[in-house]
Amino acid sequence: MKWEKVKLGDLYTVHNGLSKGKKFFGTGFPFLSFSIVFNKWFIPEQLYDLVEVDEKERNSYSIKKGDVFITRTSETMEELGMSTVALKDYPNATYNGFTKRLRPITELLEPRFIGYYLRTPEFRGKFMAFSAMTTRASLTNDDLLSLEVPVPPFPVQQRIASILSAYDDLIENNQKQIKLLEEAAQRLYKEWFVDLRFPGHENVKIVDGVPEGWESCKLRDVAEINGRNIDENYPYDKINYIDIGSVRNGRILEKANYNLEEAPGRAKRIVQDGDVIWGMVRPNLRAYAMVLNPDKNDVFSTGFAVLTSKKVPFSFLYCNVTTEEFVGYLVNCTNGAAYPAVKPIHFEEYNVSIPQNNLLNKFHNITEPYFRKIYYLSKQISSLREARDRLLPKLMSGEIEV
Repeated sequence: MKWEKVKLGDLYTVHNGLSKGKKFFGTGFPFLSFSIVFNKWFIPEQLYDLVEVDEKERNSYSIKKGDVFITRTSETMEELGMSTVALKDYPNATYNGFTKRLRPITELLEPRFIGYYLRTPEFRGKFMAFSAMTTRASLTNDDLLSLEVPVPPFPVQQRIASILSAYDDLIENNQKQIKLLEEAAQRLYKEWFVDLRFPGHENVKIVDGVPEGWESCKLRDVAEINGRNIDENYPYDKINYIDIGSVRNGRILEKANYNLEEAPGRAKRIVQDGDVIWGMVRPNLRAYAMVLNPDKNDVFSTGFAVLTSKKVPFSFLYCNVTTEEFVGYLVNCTNGAAYPAVKPIHFEEYNVSIPQNNLLNKFHNITEPYFRKIYYLSKQISSLREARDRLLPKLMSGEIEV
């Protein structure tokens, strides 16, 4: 069956978002940020950003089930036309001024169906064709409303949405498990090594704030910094390159494939299982991760400091160098306003307190399985996303009948 093509203007009205000064943010009512519109296919269950708005603004910039939000302007073409969809009403919430709201004027569309369609390469390509590049990429209301979308029968939309949602439900479940495991490891680290409520603490004296028997030293004494790099004997012609922009908050988000001779000049660092990578540029962005089971041809940018455990388990090292205290230390060490960065020496000179080996080993025996499980769950998420994204255009084009 051939699907009807319908202009967005026959399905939605369009409205620009709320523009407020910085002083209005941080308190007040729920707010849909540009970041969520850009990163999330569907609005999360709860909005944590807040903005001070009056009743008139809450009514004018409201968020209701079926609303579509699209980034209308950006610094780059790639950030234009990203979308998210509301699957429920969000009382008193408003949305960002750099986005447009499409509010349905018909019941022809299943919200999940349109949410998936707007993320297809086909529709993203239409945005690229219509966008205007001046000092910023932008999109006019007329151009937006003139775009066409396929409208299969409503039951077909529901079946397509259900198939794709099954992948997203599994992804979300894995993400929840990862969050719980991360919190468990960090909570145990804080209890034992920050609050000093470790096993047997009742029988240990505290001297100058440090338990008796613990060693005070520099990070370089327990971890090697940038110990392994590509040399002339490197055996692989093709590499997986990871740069700082591909790493955030404990996650390696993507790898770029290169022939070695064509790889960026910064592709030099190599790692081993359990190493910690830490982005040295703008440390406030938290471009760090634990590397487990690396591919044999993974190569990291010289923008990372690679920390290899020498005298402590890698689980302890990772938890130690991802605390808020350590991030704050690096931020305070940065030089340069336009390109704030730290150097390997700043990692080497960080002061650490090292517990006795029996306590370190107990901690590692408990937390290493957490980190291994996080690794495998992350791999599953990547596989699920790839499968969903391969299936998406085939379902949306009618190539696969449902």
